Amino acid sequence: MATRILLVEDDPNIAILLQYNLEAAGYAVEHVSRGDTAEQRISELMPDLVLLDWILPGTSGIELCRRIRTRLRFDKLPIIMMTARTDRADRAYALKSGADDFVTKPFALSDILSRARTLIARAPSAA
Repeated sequence: MATRILLVEDDPNIAILLQYNLEAAGYAVEHVSRGDTAEQRISELMPDLVLLDWILPGTSGIELCRRIRTRLRFDKLPIIMMTARTDRADRAYALKSGADDFVTKPFALSDILSRARTLIARAPSAA
């Protein structure tokens, strides 16, 4: 079974670009554009990684990240936060909220792919 990535991004251009390239790299990708929808899909899909935009309609990426970390079933789920916010304080805030990594937009696709590969390899296998 292919490694599952949940892509949570409300910008359709970024979502199309990421989904295409992640699928070309062999990942099974599901895309949602709202934070509240993502929360439900995480429970249903059981992804191996979440690529999460900070600013989303519905539930923000930061709030969703916090909620994921409070659920024992998903407390080790790798999360990469993506945002146009570049301040060091924002990076610290995202990591404190539970993100495993932080990528600023615009980003290089190679960075996303290598970070995803690394986090997935380090994650404990699902029981």
